[in-house]
Amino acid sequence: MTPPIKYMKEVAREARRIRWPSREKLWSTILVVVCVALFVAICLALEDLAAGSIIQQLKDAFGGM
Repeated sequence: MTPPIKYMKEVAREARRIRWPSREKLWSTILVVVCVALFVAICLALEDLAAGSIIQQLKDAFGGM
């Protein structure tokens, strides 16, 4: 097992080798993620409303079990 100090030094060395994205690339990626998350949230909300409506109609049709 690697000692914790040596492990942290290796992590720091690897972090220096990372090619971080530019500020513009970062913001465009964040925008895409937020838009996709909003789209999925809206789709799930619409599906939830539709399912609730269908269940209510079935309850009404079969006597509100």
